[in-house]
Amino acid sequence: MNYIDEFRNPEVAAQFVRLIAGQGRTLAAQGLRVHIMEVCGSHTMAIGRYGIRQLLPENVELISGPGCPVCVTDPGYIDTAIALAGRGAIIATFGDMIRVPGSDSDLTACRSAGGDVRVCYSPSAAVELAQSHPDREVVFLAIGFETTIAPVVSIVGEALSAEVRNLSLLTAFKLVPPALSALLADTEIKIDAFLCPAHVSAIIGSRAYEPYAAKYHVPCVIAGFEPLDILYGVHGILGQVLKNEARVENQYARVVRPEGNPLAQARIAKYLDPVDAVWRGIGVIPASGLGLKPAFAAYDSEKKFGLPVRPGRQHAGCRCGDVIKGKLRPTACALFAKVCTPDHPVGPCMVSAEGTCAAYFKYNLPDERQGGVK
Repeated sequence: MNYIDEFRNPEVAAQFVRLIAGQGRTLAAQGLRVHIMEVCGSHTMAIGRYGIRQLLPENVELISGPGCPVCVTDPGYIDTAIALAGRGAIIATFGDMIRVPGSDSDLTACRSAGGDVRVCYSPSAAVELAQSHPDREVVFLAIGFETTIAPVVSIVGEALSAEVRNLSLLTAFKLVPPALSALLADTEIKIDAFLCPAHVSAIIGSRAYEPYAAKYHVPCVIAGFEPLDILYGVHGILGQVLKNEARVENQYARVVRPEGNPLAQARIAKYLDPVDAVWRGIGVIPASGLGLKPAFAAYDSEKKFGLPVRPGRQHAGCRCGDVIKGKLRPTACALFAKVCTPDHPVGPCMVSAEGTCAAYFKYNLPDERQGGVK
């Protein structure tokens, strides 16, 4: 049996579905409803692709959280990138950022209006771009969670070694653990457990979630992206709920270690310091971001150009903020699949390949619960 068959075995999946159904009945007999938030856009896509929600009992609810770095990027960040393009800088970015809405425009419109916006397929491409255009300033849009932070920020070292001075990073790095704390502190959001992200956990390690499980008495299970991974994760969470336990369970041990990835952590610590960060739809979360250390200020776009990122404005009808926080299903947004589609996105959750709205649209997920989160 190959890897894919092993983790998509329909017979094993059916066994897990039966086990979860039994757990659901026990919970229902106790009058309990369990809200599980998956904190990863890749989980959200996999859940939609494999129809996981439709396999669960009615009283076991999966809620999508802020697990998409594109989605949580504040419009003010895009505004600043557009302003830098207006000053003549070459904007280098991954492709999923060019359609993310700012306050009044996006990078696609900026490029159409004459702005020099270029799509890169690796962070190192930004260094090469700066080398090939020594008379131009190149600004790389450096966003992402822990998974991508180390390789992105490594280009500062590349630039230093190559004596490249016309490159800088506009940073909007985000850290997952502080976001969990902010979500749990919001009394309007009902979260009983977390299905923790796989790739982020490979960097930060399973121990990173232990303070949150203990403080908030919330089960945390780290799971992979295959159907059996997710079903196994849900089963593990419900088992903890039934036993009134709240601990961190690493079900992705084939990739995630308790201590995480020390090399990636050291690379991050070399170049970056914790900073307060603005999350679209959530607001400022203390120490939830990372910014370049003062020693690398020459590569910090905000300092280099004297153009700080300020909070922007969101589209008045867009409910991405509530979707990101798990307060609303995409189907409850009046714009969803009508005004807001992948071809004409209004909010970032429809732009990103890991966005919740994009997942609901792509997989035609039913509005089985009237779009709201119960």
